[in-house]
Amino acid sequence: MEITELTVHELKEKLKNKELTIEKINKAYIDRINEKEEDVQAFITKLTEQGLESAKKQEWNGELAGIPIGIKDNICTNGIKTTCASKMLENFVSPYDATVIEKINSQGMINLGKLNMDEFAMGGSTEYSYFKKTKNPWDLSRVPGGSSGGSAAAVAANMVPWALGTDTGGSIRQPASFCGVVGLKPTYGLVSRFGVVAFASSLDQVGTFTKDVEDCAILLNVIAGKDEKDTTSVDVGNKDYTKALQKDVKGLKIGVPKEFYGEGINLEVKESLEKAIEKYKEMGAEIEEFSLDIAKYALATYYIIACAEASSNLGRFDGIRYTYRSKNAKTLKEIYKKSRSEGFGAEVKRRIILGTYVLSSGYYDAYYKKAQQVRTLVMNQFNKAFEKYDVIITPTSPTVAFKIGEKSNNPMEMYLADICTVSVNIAGLPGISIPCGVDSQGLPVGMQIIGNRFEEEKILKAAYAYEQETKFREKYKPQFRE
Repeated sequence: MEITELTVHELKEKLKNKELTIEKINKAYIDRINEKEEDVQAFITKLTEQGLESAKKQEWNGELAGIPIGIKDNICTNGIKTTCASKMLENFVSPYDATVIEKINSQGMINLGKLNMDEFAMGGSTEYSYFKKTKNPWDLSRVPGGSSGGSAAAVAANMVPWALGTDTGGSIRQPASFCGVVGLKPTYGLVSRFGVVAFASSLDQVGTFTKDVEDCAILLNVIAGKDEKDTTSVDVGNKDYTKALQKDVKGLKIGVPKEFYGEGINLEVKESLEKAIEKYKEMGAEIEEFSLDIAKYALATYYIIACAEASSNLGRFDGIRYTYRSKNAKTLKEIYKKSRSEGFGAEVKRRIILGTYVLSSGYYDAYYKKAQQVRTLVMNQFNKAFEKYDVIITPTSPTVAFKIGEKSNNPMEMYLADICTVSVNIAGLPGISIPCGVDSQGLPVGMQIIGNRFEEEKILKAAYAYEQETKFREKYKPQFRE
């Protein structure tokens, strides 16, 4: 097996047995980036030369020192560009590290680059980047999902063994599903958001892309924890999430919400999920169908809250301080107007306008206030469900990866692609996407496992047991077909 096909826990084992060196591992990944980046277009800023220099000096400490990683380009990195895939921040170099970057640096991990995304994390396909369109390694004519499409594609293409992304309404889980990798969105507050460029502050969460569930638990151990610089972060004590990885799911109570398997869900996606649920039954889990009828309100609620918060958060990008400034502006008013008009892409402007509208006088109560009330209903319905079930299983996305350009001119169709994931962010819950098969075109299908707040152990256990039973990575690999 090639070095770049190994998981992080396998790399650690080979470092321990002195079968590999840090330099050899990083060189293999850098060679892979040089080989595949032209096809996949996952990186905005490559740090391969610096990475190799670091690898030559790095000594293995028995843990994660020297392990390569990729970082979504809305997470601040000291002295390295953080562009958010926008013309507005094309030349912005962060003067500090985000807390999650401090944590991976403290482990001695080596950052091989900043990864492409939808501009300011707004989109579901990574087609809304100012710099490039990332391709799906399973089929280069298709999208990798979004907004963390660069992170998902880089892991799927074996250009990095794992990566960090962010998830506001499904932006880790949906690209993980499209690219056949494991994507975890932790509970809101488990991982610090300090140093992450905000899209919607009450929904954003940093999470992980990995090749398997064990790596997911290892990386969560690194990035989780209370941070004094983020007042929304929560202290849940020191947990070792790898201890949750057990193959036994006997007696695990799984809820299957019927609304997530109805109209709009692709038949092959539905069949893959039904087979996965049958597998859980065979393994001894208790399965029960139930009604979670908030699903039909979740999408509208999400877009009202997310756009309102985006409108507020993106007000700081005004052409005055650290952002793009129009060369055609002569007055202060023109600096604001022209810099924002030229610096933001169409999707970002669409969401700012929508958000400003729902927050405006006369519409605030009708839209934003009502959306926050529905948010409470969504939380209450999930709370009620988790009184009965350990985890809830749904499709991650209603479809497999779609063709590049297929939905980018129809915002409503793109928004509907988030139907299965947004309610998890609204309620602040943890969710993981793992591959559960492929369709007739050989494209991966993702299964979403949702848990109660701060019960990551339960979703990791359910995901790990299924993964060990079905061995997806041994059966299927990206084809890089045109």
